[in-house]
Amino acid sequence: MGRPVFLFASSLLLMVAATTVSAATVEHSFYVKNFSVTRLCNRQVITAVNDSLPGPSLRVREGDKLIIHVFNMSPYNMTIHWHGVFQLLSAWADGPEMITQCAIRPGNKFTYKFRIINQEGTLFWHAHSSFLRATVHGAIIIRPRVRHSYPFPTPYREVPIVLGEWWNANVVDVETQALALGVGPNISNAYTINGWPGDLYPCSQNQMYKHRVKQGKTYLLRIINAAVNSHLFYKIANHNMTVVAVDARYTNPYVTDVVVISPGQTVDVLLTANQPVGSYYMTANNYASASGTAVGVPFDPTTSRGVIIYQGASSSTTPLMPVVPAFNDTPTAHKFFTELTSLVGGPHWVPVPLNVDHNMFVTVGMGLDVCPPNVSCLGRPPVGAALSASMNNVSFVSPTSLSLLQAFFFNVGGVYTTDFPANPPVQFDYTNPSINFDPPLLFAPKGTRITKVKFNSTVEMVMQNTAIIGVENHPMHLHGFDFYVLAQGFGNFNPATDTLNYNLVNPQMRNTVSVPVGGWAVIRFVANNPGVWFMHCHFDGHMSIGLSTAFIVENGPTPDTTLPPPPTDLPQC
Repeated sequence: MGRPVFLFASSLLLMVAATTVSAATVEHSFYVKNFSVTRLCNRQVITAVNDSLPGPSLRVREGDKLIIHVFNMSPYNMTIHWHGVFQLLSAWADGPEMITQCAIRPGNKFTYKFRIINQEGTLFWHAHSSFLRATVHGAIIIRPRVRHSYPFPTPYREVPIVLGEWWNANVVDVETQALALGVGPNISNAYTINGWPGDLYPCSQNQMYKHRVKQGKTYLLRIINAAVNSHLFYKIANHNMTVVAVDARYTNPYVTDVVVISPGQTVDVLLTANQPVGSYYMTANNYASASGTAVGVPFDPTTSRGVIIYQGASSSTTPLMPVVPAFNDTPTAHKFFTELTSLVGGPHWVPVPLNVDHNMFVTVGMGLDVCPPNVSCLGRPPVGAALSASMNNVSFVSPTSLSLLQAFFFNVGGVYTTDFPANPPVQFDYTNPSINFDPPLLFAPKGTRITKVKFNSTVEMVMQNTAIIGVENHPMHLHGFDFYVLAQGFGNFNPATDTLNYNLVNPQMRNTVSVPVGGWAVIRFVANNPGVWFMHCHFDGHMSIGLSTAFIVENGPTPDTTLPPPPTDLPQC
């Protein structure tokens, strides 16, 4: 066991003890409840935290302990997920409903406790119950420890930029209606920047995010895609941005005039105010990869605007507008997603493990389900069938009586099986459009089938998009770990040639990867964190119909590699 992988795991575990030396305890109370806001000419009741949209930002340093008291004063079952946080030996605090905990029921509370270990940058928190994530979310800002510095010049200011989407409807009803009809959810009515839609929407002239800058100063924008079902392009007129981190992992500096960001991802950029004094629009608009497929997936074609205002700019000056990418600009999206690389030797960098213990080839895509009871199945796709999704022909179903983590920890049978297939049960021409509605491939059985791996094992997964129903870019998120993105490409993955292009030197690290439309992505991670970890599409409309799975990571050989018992206030089903 003298492999570098073991050293990687051991160093992480040693950090659990080391963090107590210089760490602080950061404590917050989250009051989740309904309140009224006005957007797009409508007065609407939404569910949010502490009467704010976005919710409060959590500002911490690496090594700190967080204690978050969540009081559910809303009418809905609720959990909070701390998206991207490793939760090393604190899987009970991860938050996905029925994966690591049962829901916090209305009128009840739960306290999440966890440490931030070996992570710096931007993450975020959000509801992990139904579509409530649309309005229940906020930033997690992780700075270096005291007397430690960024691996880039210290910015003049740090600015969270939370991108979201807005429905002129109750978002819980949006999901409920989609499931009742067996179709995809209605598209959103607007995109938002820090909660505001911007002046291109009705009644929104004064509902636009504004940020004032000083000429010559450099700002760190912490960009978060908190949208429910939309990849987004983000631009600022006449300005380049320098990417320095993604998903709380430092990158080599990457200069770009556009950021492409999928749901669940974060991108940290340096913005230097180096243009003439004036005002410059920032924009967020949809990257809709599936719009040209057999099913013609609808999408929100609108654009949200905010504005950068230089100190001294005239209030009468019309801001400059950037040229926004076309909604189907896959070349721009792919360029951004594939050209980022990790900062080797930077804080928390660990070399890529070269030996793989568990290989997986996993198809990800859409499908159909036989029309369930109480579902009308009268809309798209074919009448009489409901829209579904699967990984390796398994459409995931969450347990109902006990969370997966409780079932694993207490050795309760009948909740899940550990026979998730490591390869597709049937091999086919995965991205050939002629299979769009091939009956033998359309219907994936439902089940709670997951994968069990040994502690400290190295897992490699090829995720292959399929053309069943239609190809689409899927943002796949893994809880509990960051992974190396070794390669991405279009068409069917070819192990004879594509493995030769693996980046084993400085691949970007992520917790959420966009599997290219009609293509594939290869990830690798070390399973050094005991517990149950959800993996799912971060389009909530796809996760809710089965585009998910989970990993069980067994306990290690020592007490400090063993998952502790659950907290006494863990919600019960």
